[in-house]
Amino acid sequence: MANRVRILFALLVFAGFVSGCGCGDSDPATPVDAPDSTSGFMSAQPDDVALREAATTHPGDWLSYGRTYSEQRYSPLSQIDEGNVAELGLAWIYETGTIRGLEATPLVHDGVLYGTGSWSIVFALDAKTGHELWRYDPQVPRSVAASVCCDVVNRGAALYRGRVYVGTLDGRLIALDAKSGEPVWEVQTTDPSRPYTITGAPRVVKGKVLIGNSGAELGVRGYVSAYDASSGELVWRFYTVPGNPEEPFESPALARAAATWKGGRWWEIGGGGTVWDSMVFDPDLDLLYVGTGNGSPWIRTLRSPGGGDNLYLSSILALRPDTGELVWHYQTTPGDSWDYTATQPMILAELEIGGRQRRVLMQAPKNGFFYVLDRETGELLSAEPYVTVTWAKRVDPETGRPVLAEGALYGEATQDILPGASGGHNWQPMSFHRDTGLVMIPAMEMGMAFALDPDFRYRPGASNMGIDTIVASTSIAAGGFGGFLLAWDPVAQREVWRVPHRRPWNGGVLSTAGGLVFQGTGQATFEAFRAATGERLFSTPAGTGVVAPPITYEIDGEQYVSLLAGWGGGYALASADPPDETLASGNHGRLLTFKLGGERKLPTESAPKFSPEAIPVTADAALVKAGFETYHTWCVACHGPSAIGGGTIPDLRMLTPTRYTQFEEILMEGALLERGMPSFEKWLKEEDVDALRAYVLERRQALRVARSAESAPASSATAN
Repeated sequence: MANRVRILFALLVFAGFVSGCGCGDSDPATPVDAPDSTSGFMSAQPDDVALREAATTHPGDWLSYGRTYSEQRYSPLSQIDEGNVAELGLAWIYETGTIRGLEATPLVHDGVLYGTGSWSIVFALDAKTGHELWRYDPQVPRSVAASVCCDVVNRGAALYRGRVYVGTLDGRLIALDAKSGEPVWEVQTTDPSRPYTITGAPRVVKGKVLIGNSGAELGVRGYVSAYDASSGELVWRFYTVPGNPEEPFESPALARAAATWKGGRWWEIGGGGTVWDSMVFDPDLDLLYVGTGNGSPWIRTLRSPGGGDNLYLSSILALRPDTGELVWHYQTTPGDSWDYTATQPMILAELEIGGRQRRVLMQAPKNGFFYVLDRETGELLSAEPYVTVTWAKRVDPETGRPVLAEGALYGEATQDILPGASGGHNWQPMSFHRDTGLVMIPAMEMGMAFALDPDFRYRPGASNMGIDTIVASTSIAAGGFGGFLLAWDPVAQREVWRVPHRRPWNGGVLSTAGGLVFQGTGQATFEAFRAATGERLFSTPAGTGVVAPPITYEIDGEQYVSLLAGWGGGYALASADPPDETLASGNHGRLLTFKLGGERKLPTESAPKFSPEAIPVTADAALVKAGFETYHTWCVACHGPSAIGGGTIPDLRMLTPTRYTQFEEILMEGALLERGMPSFEKWLKEEDVDALRAYVLERRQALRVARSAESAPASSATAN
């Protein structure tokens, strides 16, 4: 079973920028009810100075996504240290009222904690007590779930001059009053007719709110946008891949990129390259670094049959934050065909390399290599594998390009490749422990069976990856399976220590001056480790799996550590790894906050084991087989391979008998749309629904047989 999980997760976790100023573009992102600037807007904190100097002037706050512009996720707070971390206890708990994935980094300023949850809901809490100050629900239409690859998540907000900025799942950017939670302005940043979504956290740089988007798997064109923080007006937009070459390119950078796309009509599908996560700003160099994602379709032979690097897919881009002008780019995976995005978190630091101090950018993208770049020029300083890599032999230090291994460029024949599409590291933030000089990476090992879909055709609004999803979600791939916390020396490019976890898909990482590294895990724990050695010093139940990163802050001389607990994301949605009882106990989303001597108790919960009642299976083998193919084309990404759910949304084998009779209303009429279950009327026919029902009922019967075998008393052995 674990093999199937490995393959599916590799398929599930997808990711995705580059062109100059787009001020003159026709823009669907027009302000909605944008009032004049509030009277206190220009003087309220945190302002540009506070964000730029957060590392020294705001040591007890967490002002932006990675705490500071460098996004090292390192805190100078040291009240909680190696000697007393075992005394941590819960100070308070905030119930989010959600049962889907929680991936956000909370922000803390002036005693208030700001967080986001499932469906882009925003909340503000008293950071000392957890008391709710306000809550804002942007009312994202539940139908948007049909355009989301990896759960209805949100990774956080941005703070600036008395406002809270959040991107919503349906593509809006909203400015809220930080004191009241009331909306100030709202813009639609995407074309609502295309399957765009937003799950990433915005960043604020020099009075501009920066936001990207997702959707490459369904077929969109990636870009990043800058909006005026005061008014919501579009300042510039940078497209990451070229559009129709018969039309004028938006910038010289895109004209250069177009020469690397050869043949095909990629623009009709979109091309991909979405900027769905990482953005980092260097105020000293005045450069904004942006990570871009995979192609649409995934495989280059479909989108660019003549070959080429397909710029600027899977790249790190350095842009001027005032104009969106491209300064330099580095492509981690030229011509990407494996969903090896470069949207993974980036860290800025100063390292001594080769006897000289270098200003570097570090990234561990999906493709399995750890990159150290000169962040002023984009020069590759080093790249070495931090997990098992079979698609490439090495990265050539002279050219900066990967040297492909035999079989890496797959076709209709299945190829087992490591890392899989989930990557050696995904969106979960890593941290830089400045005192040890180590980068702490939430890493994982999972292979994937890649094969071209021989029947691929573009289907608007549907999955357009171009790979054989049945092969990817049911085959057994070679290689390891699991997750671990990895301490990596970025100068020597080597592993220093690792802590194995029982499953992949664990939480982001926090480093502190107390000599500690904090991480939540997929096995529903929150843990602390000695930064120098990886020794586990603290572990406590979290109530459900954790994927979000922790933060730390200080109020009235007391240090707190806080994180969101809510199992979610691609792996959690659809892994065929049967969840622990605690993961399947409703997945109640919570924000957990710890301090030394905290005495609050986590609610204890358990889920009864479900034994589905018998439903006669009357379908013939041919109908069940047709249902298997339909299921693994349309349903597997959310409901799991072989209809084995991951515990965060309903397992289709365990529905009430009435639900199976309602498949037509649910799948064709959207009867459960308000619960996030989309309609598939555009893509399925009546006979497909019948086949799906037959297949799911067959899987239900298999579950009944398995449960009966588990509960049957062991038979007595007979001696002859």
